[in-house]
Amino acid sequence: EVQLVESGGGLVHAGESLRLSCAVSGFTADERAIGWFRQAPGKEREGVSCINLDRDDGNRYYDNSVKGRFAISSDNAQNSDTDTVYLQMNNLKPEDTAVYFCAAWNGYCDGRRDYLNYRGMDYWGKGALVTVSS
Repeated sequence: EVQLVESGGGLVHAGESLRLSCAVSGFTADERAIGWFRQAPGKEREGVSCINLDRDDGNRYYDNSVKGRFAISSDNAQNSDTDTVYLQMNNLKPEDTAVYFCAAWNGYCDGRRDYLNYRGMDYWGKGALVTVSS
């Protein structure tokens, strides 16, 4: 069974930082990629960032709204069946307030893509709430 579990959300002030974690287990595929998405109240879910779990090629995607502030990384399982993907969020702004989801798909995260489409994901976590106060 594939499981994605987010953690690390919370309430911070503008300018502060948070690190989200996504524990990925049971996910097997030819190419494994993980994406971070967020959804604010009344808005469509949007892609924030993605990374490839099985290629150490430096490819990362970031939405323009988070470039230079957010960083995605992964800690691939060595002696366990769980990989962890992190989203380091610095200089947070009130407009970053949303529920953040991680998602997995059988495919490749190309850092040159224009956007990350939530419709292409195979598995989802339940989300973690991030609230940034002004």
